[in-house]
Amino acid sequence: MALLLVPAFLVGQPARAEGVLPFRDPELPLATRLGDLTGRLTLDEKVSLLHQYQPAIPRLGIASFKTGTEALHGVAWLGKATVFPQAVGLGSTWDPGLIKRVGAAVGDEARGFNKLDPAKNGLNLWAPVVNQLRDPRWGRNEEGYAEDPLLTSEIATAYGRGLQGDDPRYLKTAPTLKHFAAYNVEADRSRVSASVPPRVLHEYEYKAFQPALTARAATGVMASYNLVNGRPTHVSPELNETVRSWSADELMIVGDASGAGNISGSQKYYPTPVEANAAAIKAGLDSFTENDANGGPTVAAVKQALAQGLLTEADIDNAVRHLLSVRFRLGEFDPAGRNPYEKIGPDTIDNPAHRALAREAARKQMVLLENKNQALPLKPARTKNVAVIGQLADSIYEDWYSGTMPYRITPRAGIAERLGAGSTVTATEGVDRIALRSVANGKYVTAPAGAAGGALAADADTAGSAQGLDVFDWGGDTLALRAAANGKYVSRSGSELVNNQDKPNGWFVQQQFRLVKVANGNYVLHYRGNEIKEPWNGPNQYIVVQPDGKLAIGAATPDTAAQFTREVLVSGTAAAVEAAKKADTAVVVVGSNPFVNGREDDDRQDTALAAGQQAIVKAVTAANPRTVVVLESSYPLTGDWSGAKAVLWTSHAGQETGRALADVLYGDYAPSGRLPQTWYRTDEELPDPLDFDVIKAGWTYQYHRPRALYPFGHGLTYGKFRYDGLQASPVVAANGRLKVSVDVTNTSRTASEEVVQLYTAQRTSRVAQPIKTLRGFQRLTFAPGQRRTVSFDVKASDLAFWDVTRNKWTVESALQGVQVGSSSADIRARTTVLVRGEVIPPRDLSRRTAASDFDDYSGVEFIDAAKVRGDAVGKIAAGDWIAFHDVQLNRGATRLEATVSRSAAGTAKAEIRLGSPTGPLAGTLTVPATADHYSWTTTTAQLDRRLTRGVRDVYLVFTDAGTNIRDLTIT
Repeated sequence: MALLLVPAFLVGQPARAEGVLPFRDPELPLATRLGDLTGRLTLDEKVSLLHQYQPAIPRLGIASFKTGTEALHGVAWLGKATVFPQAVGLGSTWDPGLIKRVGAAVGDEARGFNKLDPAKNGLNLWAPVVNQLRDPRWGRNEEGYAEDPLLTSEIATAYGRGLQGDDPRYLKTAPTLKHFAAYNVEADRSRVSASVPPRVLHEYEYKAFQPALTARAATGVMASYNLVNGRPTHVSPELNETVRSWSADELMIVGDASGAGNISGSQKYYPTPVEANAAAIKAGLDSFTENDANGGPTVAAVKQALAQGLLTEADIDNAVRHLLSVRFRLGEFDPAGRNPYEKIGPDTIDNPAHRALAREAARKQMVLLENKNQALPLKPARTKNVAVIGQLADSIYEDWYSGTMPYRITPRAGIAERLGAGSTVTATEGVDRIALRSVANGKYVTAPAGAAGGALAADADTAGSAQGLDVFDWGGDTLALRAAANGKYVSRSGSELVNNQDKPNGWFVQQQFRLVKVANGNYVLHYRGNEIKEPWNGPNQYIVVQPDGKLAIGAATPDTAAQFTREVLVSGTAAAVEAAKKADTAVVVVGSNPFVNGREDDDRQDTALAAGQQAIVKAVTAANPRTVVVLESSYPLTGDWSGAKAVLWTSHAGQETGRALADVLYGDYAPSGRLPQTWYRTDEELPDPLDFDVIKAGWTYQYHRPRALYPFGHGLTYGKFRYDGLQASPVVAANGRLKVSVDVTNTSRTASEEVVQLYTAQRTSRVAQPIKTLRGFQRLTFAPGQRRTVSFDVKASDLAFWDVTRNKWTVESALQGVQVGSSSADIRARTTVLVRGEVIPPRDLSRRTAASDFDDYSGVEFIDAAKVRGDAVGKIAAGDWIAFHDVQLNRGATRLEATVSRSAAGTAKAEIRLGSPTGPLAGTLTVPATADHYSWTTTTAQLDRRLTRGVRDVYLVFTDAGTNIRDLTIT
């Protein structure tokens, strides 16, 4: 009698339909199905799946799969789709419920596009971006939600849940959090190493990523372009060891475009792609986003790594399991009809419900910054004649990650629609129309008529409409020129200038110029397209007039460029003033262009409102005292709009911007957005962009002490609110909960929403604590006169900070100030509670202590202690120091031992001082030269035991450059 052998993983499983492979049986556990499918794949097939474009495997009936559909604030790059406000605008709603609905709509539209073309339009969505808005000059400020970890994580979790859907088993789409981690600089971004202390990593960076993963609101993360503490994030052990610990699900970790290639390319961290790819897979990277749709180079490198023993098949299996787990959860391998989201079709794209939701989101994200004497809302009966003025008065701009808008309601159009028949709504851009005349040949520059445009040439004797160029000042000394002849923007085509673009656009935005006045009063034209910073572009950036009269990029310096006279044909300021004087109300719409004023790969140098636009604001507010200023931008602005009666901020809010603006201006909706980041008074207050230590540098409302122009959480509304009856738990145990309640009353006759914000401020601590920290918020609707009791329930563990002395989260015993109000600066009620935590004991440096766990420092940076893992302190200059506070030295320590390296020639020294960097000298450490910074050696210093007694602050002061230190021990 023959024995029937049954695979162990099938024992005890339900009966399966005849002929159905186990991995296609939805009744089996996911782990079983994953094991079955992985076991059926050949090694070549498994390796092929590690690329962004996973090929089909016909013999198993497996279709191709693509990771990475962009869905930041709507489905992008696939065709016309609903465009919601920019992510920074979604953050300014402070409304997770709304954001979940927005995410659900975007997820539906992604499913609709997937039905149209499954191979191209994938269901793995690269959103949301959870990098926090540390520096408002960051080019990608428009992509993030907030400068605060709690607000960022709440909005990201809501958006992710909307994208995924609520089915307990199946995913609607698979969202991916971007970009892990400490990513906030675009300039030379692949070579920037963010030097991030442990407290900042745990208390700031990780707190934005962890909650969405722990809540199962995302299926993975994308590694960032930068390095963290000297190590490329694409080979960071934190991918496997930290990120994956945050979720109960298998996570799919993907590389950013060309990010893995940078490891052996621009970062030169490993010498070859073979070693780089192997290290990335070992660290936790599952999917390589390289070479567009061509997976060949990735596959070849991984196969070589296997052949060289740098990888094992088990390593490949781990990555494949992570990838396939997401595909299983999307329902790909289940019978048709099982996943409830399969029925979503293309008819969901830009449907009426999504249009209505886009309008709701656009108005909820608007922030009323100022409202003098209740100038808003406007009364339609008194504002029949409205002048809408400014460069954004009758335009709606997309950004790099926008979808293609199916329609655009501009501010002018929205106001005109709201006021209806019998009103007059005019739009005036307020830009100068100029003519340029070549000094060399005496001819005016002509732009060809017709939709296709053509080459600009200095060939006209007089200046008419064909010679007119409208000058758009976007700030940063950058202009865009629009030809009056055909309404098209001047752009680069080869080396020539042509008028053929509808708007500034493209990866290299080639519609950017600068008019430079030279000593004799003439002008030269400087081409400022983004590619001028690329080494392959060549030295020429200035315009010349060729023998045939055509304008071309052909000079490297202003001295060799063509000179022009500049004649103003139409004054933008005069036109704006004339329109304003005739109007009942002037609405000035100024701000940024998302393709010009910073974007991916392009940081801003400042946050100033463009000088030309600032001049329009000043002129119009002087001409019409009933002026409202609307600041439309992707980031905080600095400037002077003090003459306006009211000031509103909006992000670039998508297709419904104009209607949403009219809703707010005319009181059909009371504005209730709140700023998700601090608006600083001047750029001079901002730290260095490369200083990632938010605590020591003073970034964000938590640590920035000067008074803000507009603080984090700020936003006015048409209602008025009173806060009273604040109650809080008087004593809170470390494992308990802080319960807070406050009565909030709408004391006005206007229905409105209020965003009630809870902050805490720890009064005493071993370490530098935030000025205050957001602990909760609720956006609530109030009828006129309505009173509501608003309650918060905060875990005491949320008050913990990362204790570097013991590498753990710690709740200290301390008084905590409890503050409730309408912004971080507008606190309406406050009290104090006692938190019974622990007192951190003195540091014990008799145990080996990582140098990176210092308490304070000057000048030093973090570096990688080894290629695979570990941090050290390095990039040391003479006079730099690190400090360890409250060190228990017992009855007299006699020896300090340190693990050091030094790639520079000769020996170096480090002084051990007590109390301060200039305190008593307790000993001197000699650091010998080593082969490189990874070649660590041990060195010791004898300590003066007469000084090393009791609890003291210990400083290591480096007298020479080039030393690196990994750890130390004092005995």
